[in-house]
Amino acid sequence: MNEPARPKGASVNNPGADSASTAAERLDTRPFSRWERLISLRYLRARRKESFISVISIFSFLGIMLGVATLIVVMAVMNGFRAELIRKILGFAGHVAIYHDDLSPIFDFEELGERLKKIKGVVEVTPFVEGQVMLTTQKAASGVRVRGVREADLKRVKGIANDKLRGSLDGFDEKEGVAVGYRLAWKHGVDIGQNITLIAPEGEETPFGVTPRIQDFPVLAIFDSGMSLYDANFVYMPLKAAMDYFNTEGGVTGIELKVREPDRVEDIEKLLVRALPPGFRIITWKRANETFFSALEVERTVMFIILTLIILVAAMNIISGLIMLVKDKSGDIAILRTMGASRGSILRIFFMTGAAIGIAGTIAGVVLGVVVALNVENIRQFLMWATGMELFPAKLYYLSKLPAQLDWGQVLGIAAFSLALSFLATIYPAWRAASLDPVEALRHE
Repeated sequence: MNEPARPKGASVNNPGADSASTAAERLDTRPFSRWERLISLRYLRARRKESFISVISIFSFLGIMLGVATLIVVMAVMNGFRAELIRKILGFAGHVAIYHDDLSPIFDFEELGERLKKIKGVVEVTPFVEGQVMLTTQKAASGVRVRGVREADLKRVKGIANDKLRGSLDGFDEKEGVAVGYRLAWKHGVDIGQNITLIAPEGEETPFGVTPRIQDFPVLAIFDSGMSLYDANFVYMPLKAAMDYFNTEGGVTGIELKVREPDRVEDIEKLLVRALPPGFRIITWKRANETFFSALEVERTVMFIILTLIILVAAMNIISGLIMLVKDKSGDIAILRTMGASRGSILRIFFMTGAAIGIAGTIAGVVLGVVVALNVENIRQFLMWATGMELFPAKLYYLSKLPAQLDWGQVLGIAAFSLALSFLATIYPAWRAASLDPVEALRHE
């Protein structure tokens, strides 16, 4: 009877070596091969005796998901707050203000304004007279900033001429009345048609010194810009009346410009420097609000750092879970090594096991965060209806709704950061598994 053919490389004297050699040949040694992926997936599905490891994996997944989602939502809301505040600031004030270096009146403002209109990117030119005075009524007295502008220019200010305006701006130049913010009107207890008294410290010179200038003005309109800083501190009056009141002798305090692209106001500033004669100072809206927006940027950075700690803690859970899994699977690792699996294969198996938790948690967190960010106002309304509490009251935050603005570049950055932390967290446990000595592991089995 003929002897059956032996596999290539089989040994007659050592059948065990034969089977081990054959098994090693059957192992696919390519990186991230099918058998590596199958074993990695198997380790994610823990048995009953490994349930504690499974619980750690679940909490790692939830931690990464909630950390990524929270970070996306908070960043979107802070972006929305910043965009809303910029919109309100730019809707109330100009983008560029021009003054004399010594703050003396500008007398040739008409000619200068025509020259500025010809600069590419400038869409509006508004001369104004401005000064600090005291406003008094029978109820209260407070310091306010008075700005004198032309009727046509005032009607173009979105923070003033909107659907919340009470009274009328028609005939503003001829009536010589004033427009005040609703918070200022409420504080002083005045309404449309009632008079307010403005007291300027620098009035007419007399033999006894400079006397204050005191004059009454009727309230023609009450505006609501949505910004408490403006609604509580600004009073508008006609340009000619302001010239007389502040005794500027026909000049204006400054010239305000609005440009087509406010975010690129620096480019317009360079053109203005070349167009203006010496002795003028240019202040852009970014420079005027630099401290405010710097504080917002610091707050956003600090919030990002604090919330990334959630993802970091979840990544630490991945490390602890994988270390426990490596210890529990030391016998399996030893058997795989004796069957011909390389150190690299073992490292990749446990790397994929930990990375799968990070990838799944990141994807779930991105989806959850984007959905919540896009529906944050609806969620706020639902929570207010369910709890009966007023969340983010408009009187306190001066916003009628909770703004959110998704920055997709920011979302991708958060996802990449989460994945990077998750991958880094798997390196040490995977390296420890690959470094395991199979002889020592099997000795204790």
